[in-house]
Amino acid sequence: MQVIVRDNNVDQALRALKKKLQREGVYREMKMRRFYEKPSEKKARETAAAVRRARKLDRKRMERDGAL
Repeated sequence: MQVIVRDNNVDQALRALKKKLQREGVYREMKMRRFYEKPSEKKARETAAAVRRARKLDRKRMERDGAL
């Protein structure tokens, strides 16, 4: 990952870098890797995330179809 520093404006470049890292999920991954996660906990977390995504997708579909 790279950020271009223009006109010696390091503050602006640092903000851009932090935003890129945030978008890529680096901070979330660092937080996750701070402590060991048991495989069963990881599986439960990933399953719960999949359920949340599916429910969100269903809500969006219902809103779209209900508006017709």
